[in-house]
Amino acid sequence: MKGDRVEIVVDSGEGTRAYEVTATRAGRRVEISNRRGIIEVSELTRTGTAVRTARFMASRVVALVEYPADTSGAD
Repeated sequence: MKGDRVEIVVDSGEGTRAYEVTATRAGRRVEISNRRGIIEVSELTRTGTAVRTARFMASRVVALVEYPADTSGAD
């Protein structure tokens, strides 16, 4: 859903760095997968086609925070 986002905090050796993947358009979503020591965060279309993908070594990831879109309707 547009507005969904995932923040990834990674140990860079000299501190931490934060990255963010956001669903930028209506109908897109953000999915997380963990395979073979790699964490993959992808922005997907309705049909499941990846628009953007970020990959991180699982041993370096400090935090993975999911922020769902605000659906309350309040402006």
